[in-house]
Amino acid sequence: MMKFIVSVLLIALLSFTICLYMPWWSIAMVAFAISMIIPQKHYLSFIAGFLSLLLLWGGLAWYISAANHNILAHRMSPVILGKDAPMSLIFITAFIGAFTAGFAALSGSLLRSIVGNKMPS
Repeated sequence: MMKFIVSVLLIALLSFTICLYMPWWSIAMVAFAISMIIPQKHYLSFIAGFLSLLLLWGGLAWYISAANHNILAHRMSPVILGKDAPMSLIFITAFIGAFTAGFAALSGSLLRSIVGNKMPS
């Protein structure tokens, strides 16, 4: 359980830091690397990546949108969704980041198990 909590915190903190200087998809590299470093079951690696970015990007999207009184979200949601639903845009944003990090973490965990089996002991 401790590895899971550490993975979630590391992925979230490093993703936040890396995204300040690199493109948005760098979250996948972070989740992949953390899952390679910290051994867990595959489904736990996916959940750690998914949960960390769901909370991080959902929280950041909500904070940024609330800071400007949802003005941009109110204008963009009819264009993207066809209706005025700013919270739906926040959920979509959070789930895009969550699935990206979740599958990257799963890939890192699976690669670790493949490489780990081939290494001589």
